[in-house]
Amino acid sequence: MTHAPHNLLDLTLPQLETLLAEWGQPAYRARQIWRRLYVNYTSDPQAMTELPPALRTRLAAETQIGTLSPVTIQQADDGLTRKALWRLPGGEVIESVLMIYPGRATVCVSTQAGCAMGCVFCATGRMGLLRNLSSGVVVEQVLWAARELLLLANERAAATDSASTDAAQWWAASDLDDGAFDTAIAIPARLTNVVFMGMGEPFANYDRWWAAVERLHDPQGLNIGARSLTVSTVGLVTGIRRLATESLPINLAISLHAPNDALRSALMPVNDRFPLAELLASVREYLAVTRRRVSFEYVLLQGQNDTPAIAAELAALLAEFGGMAHVNLIPWNPVPGMPLGRSDRRRVRAFQQVLHDQGIGCTVRVERGVAIAAACGQLAGAPIALQPV
Repeated sequence: MTHAPHNLLDLTLPQLETLLAEWGQPAYRARQIWRRLYVNYTSDPQAMTELPPALRTRLAAETQIGTLSPVTIQQADDGLTRKALWRLPGGEVIESVLMIYPGRATVCVSTQAGCAMGCVFCATGRMGLLRNLSSGVVVEQVLWAARELLLLANERAAATDSASTDAAQWWAASDLDDGAFDTAIAIPARLTNVVFMGMGEPFANYDRWWAAVERLHDPQGLNIGARSLTVSTVGLVTGIRRLATESLPINLAISLHAPNDALRSALMPVNDRFPLAELLASVREYLAVTRRRVSFEYVLLQGQNDTPAIAAELAALLAEFGGMAHVNLIPWNPVPGMPLGRSDRRRVRAFQQVLHDQGIGCTVRVERGVAIAAACGQLAGAPIALQPV
């Protein structure tokens, strides 16, 4: 009976040391491999030239570095947004998105193939849950983004003219604060942020997701700071309570989208399981333990949850949290076949103003990758191109 090769990205450093010990290798060889994987982003054992040739050959024969097969890489926003479509060994597909901003680079990764939560405005929710991802698959998406960032930095450094009228027009059309976008921005040398906001619900795959968090944070490896990691949940109360007990102070974002149970249940079936009273109770507990600010994500749907009256209701709901709560407004991004509308700029500004007037911190997210279906709620496991909003 043959066994599947070890995916090195699924192993912790102690597990890698154990594997190498079984092969009669000293522990420092495991640390050399670890550094190659997570500092040098090496994807081929034969490139690990500090290792003995026989060990490199055995690694190539009996292990693998990642299991994702690339299907397509799409670009938007003058190449500063890049969406990867991957195929898993079982045939399922997932997506990851790299976004470059002035002075920072963020990768949005998936934790599941599909999603069981069924939010009516989300393309991923229409897929249903296909499978949980291993910690190694989550980490592999981040390593892809790190390599892609290096390639992009080299491309930009070699370019003589990086200005793009299309990108500048995109930024002006998307930024509700009317900020100017410099298309000649310097590309960061390394990833600055990871957000677990791609396909799937991280807390529904908690153990594997958290193992990936610890690997990304490892100072001997990628060394991504805890406050540079953000997890988004539809409001799984059990996961929020568990996160409050973890040793790494990563950021928490909660998908809210409505200030009352009737509206939220219509948009998010999970609200029937964890209604607002229970959700907010878990937030109180989280704040009491961590003293870390919580972000509330709020997708704006034209005529459904974007009126000034609903904004006032939302402000009242969150008033108890004061400066420990922040609302991130997200005008809905188009998904083919969904009979929903994106709130126009006037309605977004009016909604935002009500929250500001009531003392609730609030920003409007600048969306990336809308034209290639890479923005919030659009990931559906297919290379879709949409008309710009």
